[in-house]
Amino acid sequence: MLNNTQIRRCLDAMAEMFPNAKGELIHSNPFELVIAVLLSAQCTDKLVNKVTADLFKKYKTPEDYLAVSLEELENDIRSIGLYRSKAKNIQKLCRTLIDKFDGVVPQTKEELVQLAGVGRKTANVVASVAFDEPSIAVDTHVERVSKRLGICRWKDSVTEVENTLMRKVPRDEWSVTHHRMIFFGRYHCKARNPECPKCPLLDICREGKKRMKKIEE
Repeated sequence: MLNNTQIRRCLDAMAEMFPNAKGELIHSNPFELVIAVLLSAQCTDKLVNKVTADLFKKYKTPEDYLAVSLEELENDIRSIGLYRSKAKNIQKLCRTLIDKFDGVVPQTKEELVQLAGVGRKTANVVASVAFDEPSIAVDTHVERVSKRLGICRWKDSVTEVENTLMRKVPRDEWSVTHHRMIFFGRYHCKARNPECPKCPLLDICREGKKRMKKIEE
């Protein structure tokens, strides 16, 4: 496991590599962001942005999503994986927004997770990006990078990873660290072909060292 000095080095290296890291889902308000993040589960941001370009022109409010049949909404998001369950969740989410929150996206994580299809990760993303609340959302990239580097343990659950990062990363850096770790995982420490040979953190990365050893053998 990395010590605090090594973790600081990781954070600084990611900041240097990806100084402008930020959320890549295109949206113009918190409501659009919730829908976009919900659609992004097991799907690339690029594809979501392609679909929402038309979707957000057609649907502006929770009422708009409820004014059409489930089949019509499914058809509008058909190119996205799990589109049937996502369409159902969108309509349930919109119903809850209207019934419980006067049609307005709530700002707290505790309230956000009451919405259909909104888990802890989505709530963290929305709270951070839409409402500037310090958060670390653990997606597949954040989890992979944390475990490969040795900031977290391999056996840690997503919640344990989140808690460990919140403990070891300064609170005022939570949100930006979340984005930088995603970029680091998406464009550098990739799932299948991580760029270990040219990684500035290779000398302290347990996974990187193992991989390099195999290459050398």
